[in-house]
Amino acid sequence: MIVKTADVMLVGAGAMSSTLGMMLKQLDPALSIMMVERLDQVAQESTDALNNAGTGHAAYCELNYTPELSDGSIDIRKALRINASFELSLQFWSYLVSQGMLPEPKAFINIAPHQSFVWGEKNVEFLRKRYRTLSQHHQFLDMEFSEDPEVLAKWMPLVMKGRPKDQPVAGTRVRYGSDVNFGELARHMVKYLETQPGFDLQLSHNVRDLNQTADGQWDVELENVKTGRRETVRSRFVFLGAGGAALPLLQKSDIPEGKGYGGFPVSGQWLVCRDPAIVNQHLAKVYGKAPIGAPPMSVPHLDARYINGQNVLLFGPFAGFTTKFLKRGSFMDLVKSVNGSNLVPMLSVGRDNMDLTRYLIKEAMQSHSSRVKALQNFYPEVKDGDWELAVAGQRVQIIKKDPEKGGKLEFGTEVVSSADGSLAALLGASPGASTSVEAMLTVLETCFKDRLAGEWQQKLKTMIPSYGRSLNDEPELLHQVRDMTLTTLALDPEREVETA
Repeated sequence: MIVKTADVMLVGAGAMSSTLGMMLKQLDPALSIMMVERLDQVAQESTDALNNAGTGHAAYCELNYTPELSDGSIDIRKALRINASFELSLQFWSYLVSQGMLPEPKAFINIAPHQSFVWGEKNVEFLRKRYRTLSQHHQFLDMEFSEDPEVLAKWMPLVMKGRPKDQPVAGTRVRYGSDVNFGELARHMVKYLETQPGFDLQLSHNVRDLNQTADGQWDVELENVKTGRRETVRSRFVFLGAGGAALPLLQKSDIPEGKGYGGFPVSGQWLVCRDPAIVNQHLAKVYGKAPIGAPPMSVPHLDARYINGQNVLLFGPFAGFTTKFLKRGSFMDLVKSVNGSNLVPMLSVGRDNMDLTRYLIKEAMQSHSSRVKALQNFYPEVKDGDWELAVAGQRVQIIKKDPEKGGKLEFGTEVVSSADGSLAALLGASPGASTSVEAMLTVLETCFKDRLAGEWQQKLKTMIPSYGRSLNDEPELLHQVRDMTLTTLALDPEREVETA
């Protein structure tokens, strides 16, 4: 029995669904939108502050985005893509702030210079080459580099204090890096959406099943997790933005495009310090090189965060292995996700990634002292008692078919959509919420292409001034939008003085 209808159903109340909801309401205020969330609050899973890195991933400091090739050169293509993608997010957030749809920027985004730090001659040479290559491109002109311990001590005091004087060290810095509380951002967007006609937030509701009707709409069976009551909602478009739960929901939809996809779950943990005497000495994000065999989400960093009105310091994340697809999921999630279409890819990835699995299990079994020892590389004077362990979020990496190996493991994100554009799902993890605007633009371009080619085009360009153009190839455009976003979001005091 159909009890409700909606033009759009957003499954999950995190960064992705809230971003898509805000975009759609701007493009067509008449759309009726229902957001369905399994938990009793918004943005409590992958989007919540401690469950992600909080880094506005712009490729300024993340060394894994700039691999060294066999000929010794540095490949910056991924860094350029990710930087341009994050600039799209900054533009959209700036628009929402300027229109009064989001509160003052400090409610969800704050300055945290993005820095890289390495030690040892080989790593110093790598960082030097990385800097020379990146700084030649207009997207990274403001990057600074130093091998001078006195300069580095000003950039990252805790990192340099107590370090051997004869140790080769180097660092880079971009002063206008950011710390983003994606949980607060999503909650503020949903709070605004709740003031708009035609928006319906359904908390404590789980999606039990999805079935497509003869006319291409979707009947979505919901269950109230508190009362057990079930109801069916008919929607013209469904977006599955439920983090690790997106894969099982995609499988329930039974669309051909979703066949063959599997998931490889990876968990994480942080060391957390809340002592102001320590925290206030480190107001940046300092990224190092990942251990050999580590997944991308495990790049170690000493991370200044602003969470629940308090400055805290995080180190990690330490990867782990679990069979859950969500932090508050079931240990049966992985087993239940295996079916006839993805069995071969799953088995192939399991066979080819035993080293990764052993690494994750070893990471999960570490003692507190061994984790603190890893932190000592970034903070030589660390004391065990100043830090406590906190569980980070759950990520489900993509497994898909491969004609040669049978299956392959990917660490990016991917939008999977039905041929008729009536359903889309976001799979994968890294770089996650930082690229939410670009990911949701992909959903719009795939599933609403007729309207996007017509009446929505100009509105999108108002919301995202660089839409339809290339920030990678147009230096003047990049400088214009960056000046606007860094000023609007109060991310660069020096630029505010210059433009005053």
